[in-house]
Amino acid sequence: MGPGLAFLVFLMFIVVIVVLSSIRIVPQAHAYVIERLGAYTGTWSVGFHLKTPIIDKVAKRVTLKEQVVDFPPQPVITKDNVTMQIDTVVFFQITDPKLFCYGVENPIMAIENLTATTLRNIIGDLELDQTLTSRETINTKMRATLDEATDPWGIKVNRVELKNIIPPAAIRDAMEKQMKAERERREQILKAEGEKKSAVLISEGHKESVILEAEAEKQSAILRAEAKKEATIREAEGQAQAILAIQQANADGIRLLNEAAPSGEVIQLKSLEAFGKAADGKATKIIIPSEIQGLAGLAKSVVEVTKEQ
Repeated sequence: MGPGLAFLVFLMFIVVIVVLSSIRIVPQAHAYVIERLGAYTGTWSVGFHLKTPIIDKVAKRVTLKEQVVDFPPQPVITKDNVTMQIDTVVFFQITDPKLFCYGVENPIMAIENLTATTLRNIIGDLELDQTLTSRETINTKMRATLDEATDPWGIKVNRVELKNIIPPAAIRDAMEKQMKAERERREQILKAEGEKKSAVLISEGHKESVILEAEAEKQSAILRAEAKKEATIREAEGQAQAILAIQQANADGIRLLNEAAPSGEVIQLKSLEAFGKAADGKATKIIIPSEIQGLAGLAKSVVEVTKEQ
């Protein structure tokens, strides 16, 4: 290979390297700030880009995703002169890569210092109790203030959160005692409510028991009355059947006697037997018919016989 050919190959190799080094691909949610000969010339968004060799360079690679910065605790003083430690969390997003690169020297440090200053100003207007109970209000005020202050830097503050509020040890002890007393008070209230509910349940149970006993007694009385009524009905039916049987027997006797066609003497004899049985009754007055007078040998037509027990 001659010297000319070798030089040509070397030159082509250099050209390929320069071309490849000029190709840039910007990934998603990123932006590249480009400078030409030290001056800002443009911002590359997502996609394929080709820069001019030697004179163009990528000055800053910027991420456009939301970022989270957790700042260490800052000492602040409340309106009632209580010193406490508060650490904050800031959620921000770069909206203008050019301003972010050229607006402030160190954006994260600037946000931290601005957060501490804003926090001291807000807490300085609040007392301790307000500080502990107004987190949402403090977060809103800080976000508005930081968002306005960081706008010239190409930064948008989306949210600010107070991560921890650490009061002095003496105040923490007092708060713990207060919380303990509150828990004990709630426990006593819950215990009293439980005893009240238990008493109500016992009373309801006793009431139900009395009602059930009364209902059972009522049903028992109804059943006894029904049984007595049934027995009375059965007894009356038995007596009625007995009377019917006696009457039927008498009727059958008379019918048989008529069928037998007895003589007059037999009839008179049966009559005497019947009157004899009747005379054995209690306080019975008997009138003897005239047909039996001659047979009995009595002088009068009517004889009254009275017996006393």
